[in-house]
Amino acid sequence: MDIPPISAPAGPPRDASTPPAETATRAAAEAFEAAFLAEMLKYTGMNSQPDGFGGGAGEEAFSGFLTEEYARLMAARGGIGLAERIFEILKQR
Repeated sequence: MDIPPISAPAGPPRDASTPPAETATRAAAEAFEAAFLAEMLKYTGMNSQPDGFGGGAGEEAFSGFLTEEYARLMAARGGIGLAERIFEILKQR
């Protein structure tokens, strides 16, 4: 049984012909966008209500990791376009 993905990764496909420097630059741009999105998500209040596990020190300590993972996934799937713009600017240099 073949299950199609929910959404395809954004951006151009990365193959063996892509230079390593270009791949590293794109990865750095995506990491920057993920960090930016994580900071923005912190202020949305999405982790402020302890609905899932009833709150507590453990949930409070690890909710930041969930926010960072959400941000990383958003950036990997195109995010807000910040990584692509940064990559294009750096590629010109």
